[in-house]
Amino acid sequence: QRKNPFSSEDRLASKPAHTHRGDPTYGRPPEGSRTEQRGRDAHSHVGREVEELCLIIRRTGEVGEDGHVRVTFGQLFETYVTISNKVVGILLRARKHGLVHFEGEMLWQGKDDDVVITLL
Repeated sequence: QRKNPFSSEDRLASKPAHTHRGDPTYGRPPEGSRTEQRGRDAHSHVGREVEELCLIIRRTGEVGEDGHVRVTFGQLFETYVTISNKVVGILLRARKHGLVHFEGEMLWQGKDDDVVITLL
């Protein structure tokens, strides 16, 4: 871009230097940028969806002898799909954060309807 006659020097001067692996800022948007804000907003949105999913599991599931609430994937899918078509992705995110447990890597509608999801 330095050789491009249509690039302004101001824009090049404000461009951050390239980072390398091991640098704490590697793979992250520049601090204070709109990209960083969009990432924070997306993270917050997904967090709210995970919370909503946990509330739905608590409302529709049954409490087991150990005190944990359980619901089958089929029942959860039928309830949650009217709210969001991303139920499997949100379940995976909730499991990543240790909020729910279920067997298997992925859940498929129809095939995995009897898989039990436990709210931790």
